[in-house]
Amino acid sequence: MNEETTQLPAVTPEVRRAQRWNIVWVVPLVALLLGGWLLYRNFAAQGPVARVRFDTAEEIYAGKTEVRCRSVKVGIVKDVELAEDLKSVLVFLELEHASEGLLRLGTRFWVVKPRLSAAEVSGLGTLIQGAYIELDPGPQDAVRDYLFRGLETPPATNLNVPGRRVTLTAEEAGSLSVGAPIYFRGIEVGRIEGRNLAESGQQVSYDAFISEKYSNLVTANTRFWNTSGIDISAGADGFKLRTPSFQAMVSGGVSFGVSEGDAAGTPATDGMSFTLFRDEDAARRSTFNPTLKFLLLFEQSVRGLSKKAPVEFRGITIGRVAEISFDLVASADDPRIPVLIELDPSLVRPETALAMTKPDSVFFSEEIGKGMRASLKTGSLITGAMYVDLDYYDDAPRAELGKSGEHTTFPTISSGFAQLEAKLSAILDKVQALPLEATMADIAAAAAEAKVTIAEARTTLKEIEATAAAARKTLDDPEFRGLPADLRKSLDGLQKSVASVGPDGAVQGDLLRTLDELRATLRSLQAVSTTIDEKPNSLLFGRESSGNPKPMAPRGGR
Repeated sequence: MNEETTQLPAVTPEVRRAQRWNIVWVVPLVALLLGGWLLYRNFAAQGPVARVRFDTAEEIYAGKTEVRCRSVKVGIVKDVELAEDLKSVLVFLELEHASEGLLRLGTRFWVVKPRLSAAEVSGLGTLIQGAYIELDPGPQDAVRDYLFRGLETPPATNLNVPGRRVTLTAEEAGSLSVGAPIYFRGIEVGRIEGRNLAESGQQVSYDAFISEKYSNLVTANTRFWNTSGIDISAGADGFKLRTPSFQAMVSGGVSFGVSEGDAAGTPATDGMSFTLFRDEDAARRSTFNPTLKFLLLFEQSVRGLSKKAPVEFRGITIGRVAEISFDLVASADDPRIPVLIELDPSLVRPETALAMTKPDSVFFSEEIGKGMRASLKTGSLITGAMYVDLDYYDDAPRAELGKSGEHTTFPTISSGFAQLEAKLSAILDKVQALPLEATMADIAAAAAEAKVTIAEARTTLKEIEATAAAARKTLDDPEFRGLPADLRKSLDGLQKSVASVGPDGAVQGDLLRTLDELRATLRSLQAVSTTIDEKPNSLLFGRESSGNPKPMAPRGGR
């Protein structure tokens, strides 16, 4: 079968010019423009990135943990990486573009989370909203900075809070911690912001903040001292016990003030450094300005005397012990104990201080001539601590100022137990000189006599006992018991007899009549006596009635 091929007519292609613009291209073009705009907006909206180094990344999450300044969100954590040294972490913080000015030298970062310490409880709000990183901007005039070291503990105050910031240095930290209060006359006026160990390892420095309201109280002559915990000390003045507030006992505390009699001085400035003293007594002693030094040579033990022990004049502190060492004297054969003392003339009366400090002063030479001597006294019988006492002694031997090397020696006198020992020795010498044998013989004779006297006293006591027994027997006799009734009858009779003699009794009337007759008889006798005295012959002739007396005839005559 033959296939037939069908011939198609030839077609001429129509050539048309292609269009340069198509509506389809609008879609990718719009997508491209939108992507570019979003990309630009993304880069334009990105703020600066700060790198902060923390010890750990606890409670820090990339893309979640916020960065805040005064509780206002200013950024977010972009990334968290482990440091190359494997000892810390690097946290990259992306801040908003408007907050770039907060990244400057001195800016501080720390993680705000629940914290419980002896000083305070903070961050409790993060239990609900989660932890965040707090930003405390540095000084406004500081340069830009993007590398920071994060704080592991939050500071007590922010840098922009107005106030006075000073540095306190101490030999040891004790119980004083960050956040501890600072007191002035018992009122809280500031806080301890930080604690650092010096590079030398010999001191501890504290960053202290004083509120602006009280910043004028801090001056050049201000003294700071530690009031942490319970302070118990023992010295020449006995035991001392100080108990601060409960908060200061737990977290520590600092107090400050100007010593009595000292000028306040110029106001303190930020960054000024002060010494933090161990206690208030040490702070007050820091104003001690010794200008006079004397070497004391004691011939007794100085056990109980320590460095910085007080030097007193009749109970008033005028100096302290500077050194106790044999190196103060050149001679090794001198058995006396050398003690160097320092005196501050400002602690005595102004006129006395002026007399002490004159270049050609003879004050101490004159006082030594009056009996002034240095001695050791016991300040406390419990602790045994001793101090140096300057006083006048009437029986002190003659002495004067001397010289030992570069030091001026001040005369001393034994006192305390040494003086007591000398007195006891003198008493024992006197006792030894007494005629003890004769005294003992006399005592033996007296004892023998006392023995005889005691025997006689016993005999007398026996006789007294016998007499008492007889008296008791008499009192118990029934006849003796009736004696009071007989006495009562006798008294009744006597009373009746006395009544008869009384003014209303018969005897009284008879006595009166008898007395009247006796008076009449006496008058008659007086008249006869007068007549006889005038005319003795009246006994013979009788009483005449005329001038010629005649003898009377005898009675019964013729």
